This record gives sequence, C-alpha cells and structure tokens, in this order.
Amino acid sequence: MRMVSVKVCTGSSKPRVEEEPDGSYRVYVAASPERGKANVELLKVIARYLGVAKSSISIVRGQTSREKLLKIDSDG
Repeated sequence: MRMVSVKVCTGSSKPRVEEEPDGSYRVYVAASPERGKANVELLKVIARYLGVAKSSISIVRGQTSREKLLKIDSDG
C-alpha cells in the first residue's frame, strides 16, 4: 500500500497525468466536479497511468476538494 497526493484539474480536453517534482501527481480530467463525476474519472485515469486496478484505489482525503490523498493497494 502507498499514499499518493493528487491535484485534480477538471474540464480538460484530454485526460492525462503529470508527475510533479515532489512525487505528487497532477491529473487532468474532462468531467465536471458535480455529483462526483470528476472523482470517478480521476480513479479511472490514475489507475490506467499506474497500471493498477481501479478498485485498488480509494480517496482517503479530499473527496470534495481539488487536492486529494489516494491510497493505492498494490494487491488489488
């Protein structure tokens, strides 16, 4: 298991992930932040980038914030 800091940028034309120098990630998603749509897309995009199952990632902190802390279970 590891913890990852993520900053989410909504309304992007192309979903992508950028690794920051401090080891955190900036994730661009097309979805808007309403009703959790951006969180759903965030999990999909970061899972694909890290090569893990979407079900192995959970939001620990920042459910309604742009800055989030994700827990990634390597077993999942």
